[in-house]
Amino acid sequence: MSSETLSFSRQVKTTPENAYRAFTNATDLRDWLSNVATVVPRPGGRFYLWWESGYYTVGEFIAVDPGKTVSFTWFGRGEPAPTQVEVTFAAQDGGTLVSLDHSGIGSGDLWSPVIEEMEKGWKNSLENLASVCETGEDLRFVTRPMLGIILDEFNEQIAKDLGVPISEGIRISGTVDGMGAQAAGLTNDDILVSMGGMPTIDFDSLNNALNVHKAGDTIEVEFYRGPEKQSVMMTLSGRPIPDIPPTPKELADAVGVIYKDIETKLDAFLVGVNEDEASFNPADSGWSVKRNLGHFIHGERSYQIYIGDMVSGYERYADDWGGNVNELLDAIIAIYPTVPELVAEYKRNMAETLYLLANLPEDFVSHKGSYWRMAFNALQDPFHFDGHIEQMQAALDAARQK
Repeated sequence: MSSETLSFSRQVKTTPENAYRAFTNATDLRDWLSNVATVVPRPGGRFYLWWESGYYTVGEFIAVDPGKTVSFTWFGRGEPAPTQVEVTFAAQDGGTLVSLDHSGIGSGDLWSPVIEEMEKGWKNSLENLASVCETGEDLRFVTRPMLGIILDEFNEQIAKDLGVPISEGIRISGTVDGMGAQAAGLTNDDILVSMGGMPTIDFDSLNNALNVHKAGDTIEVEFYRGPEKQSVMMTLSGRPIPDIPPTPKELADAVGVIYKDIETKLDAFLVGVNEDEASFNPADSGWSVKRNLGHFIHGERSYQIYIGDMVSGYERYADDWGGNVNELLDAIIAIYPTVPELVAEYKRNMAETLYLLANLPEDFVSHKGSYWRMAFNALQDPFHFDGHIEQMQAALDAARQK
């Protein structure tokens, strides 16, 4: 049976050693290629990558020669047979010429869509590799579009209440000023069912529909407004990208401003809250004020572990989420039983995080993609915290009404 080889090359402004690391280090692979990676770069070592689209590939390393070449098998989800990837790195014009051969590809109807995806995937990914190595910017975030919508629950009962004849879709509860959805005229209780010809029946399918486009693209959006199905052309908005501080000290200072705002909001909320009120767990399984505080502490500790994972180059986070465990929170409350103790521990943990960020090792910071990704995530608006303030207020209201 005949086989085909797809060949790609890209000049990257980095050293051959750094380019080699981009294909053999789990954190570096996440910076430019996949959403999850776990690799052991030695002959026979595992090779696994996963993307938000649900695609994944598995294989093993065949050969590794640091700074010169690496090869591994590749067997992607839905592909007819395993293939092989070989990458070489050659110093050229002050940078590195990255040459990639994807071989062992078959022909015929089964292979045609696979070849199309491979060609598009490697071309876009190598472009992103150059961006990540040269500026740190991950084009998957920088060019990723946003609708500017706030999502809400949608089920059969809500569909019936709204007079919508379908029970799967994305329900809008609000739009963001100045972004694409608002400009296109979408409003509360509209139910998105497709974007650009792709169905949007749940959050994952909405992501998949967005991932094939870039900010600035104009696409057709279909939605239900009550019983009537409508369509509108929407220009996808760009994602706000924060200025990334160039040094760890400046990053810590910027995150410190966010943390100071959190502390101010938390202190203001807790004025007049007594211990009994803070301990009350609502009957609807919502968290008490104290469990929320325990969650903040546990989250900050976990974030420090995540930073350590990134620095070490071996991120352990998977592509799913097992949920929160109340026993973890109750263990924290058992050791810090009062509100002042919980708050003090949370603030100590935030101070530890800021110290950790300010003292990131130079070797890590020199890998621009990893540093950019860490800084980008650290500088996001604290919507998560604000949501918990609302949850604590609900618990407090329930405690005062019992």
